[in-house]
Amino acid sequence: MNLEKAINSRRSRRKYIPTPIEPQTVSKLRELISEYNEEKNIRFELVLNDGKAFNGFRKSYGMFSGVNDYIGLIADKNDSAAAERLGYYGELLMLHAVEMGLGTCWVGGTFSRADMPFKLSDNETLVCAIVIGNTPENDSLKEKLIRNLTHRKTKTAEEMTVSDTAVPDWFTLGMKCVEKAPSAIHRQPVIFSYSKGKVSASVSDILAEGMALDLGIAKLHFELGSGGGKWEWGNGGEFVHSSEEKLEKKS
Repeated sequence: MNLEKAINSRRSRRKYIPTPIEPQTVSKLRELISEYNEEKNIRFELVLNDGKAFNGFRKSYGMFSGVNDYIGLIADKNDSAAAERLGYYGELLMLHAVEMGLGTCWVGGTFSRADMPFKLSDNETLVCAIVIGNTPENDSLKEKLIRNLTHRKTKTAEEMTVSDTAVPDWFTLGMKCVEKAPSAIHRQPVIFSYSKGKVSASVSDILAEGMALDLGIAKLHFELGSGGGKWEWGNGGEFVHSSEEKLEKKS
């Protein structure tokens, strides 16, 4: 499996089984987390064999069962782009976890923060978590019910695109991948603009809860679907496609 296949196969899983994550898989996750923490100025924390923040009806409102492992996403309050980077690299980390055969789910608030083991400085805040672990092969009846109750109609690429001209094929492929990007309450708030060969991505209110995370997640999906490139951080940040990068280097 590659990341594109992981995007197509990923779905939110809420029921987990006691089988521990394979040591080799844990090692790969730790390597990725260490790389992102050191190079991207963000903080991921892996928690294993401690699901008390999720298990119990009062803590997760019955949304999760059997959780033992998860990743905490922690942001520097003074870094305006931290939450966006957590969304981008958190989704990348999640897709790698799916590629390794794990079930995953983004979790914004259905857990007990008091039962999480993180030591936060005065300048840090716990933004959200990503649940990971082994899951039954098939969705449980509860998972199917929750998915039916919580999922809205997915927006089309056209509904998330603003353009004053015809778009290149790589833009279309990128937007098809954005259609599959997870977002808080499935609102898909990110708008991608194409004008005179340039792409930008923005949300209506970057300070609204979850918007920065959604922006980062959507940017990653666009980048992967389009065949590669580089994003500028921030609301309205521009994207340079890999084909454009090659032209710039030649010139």
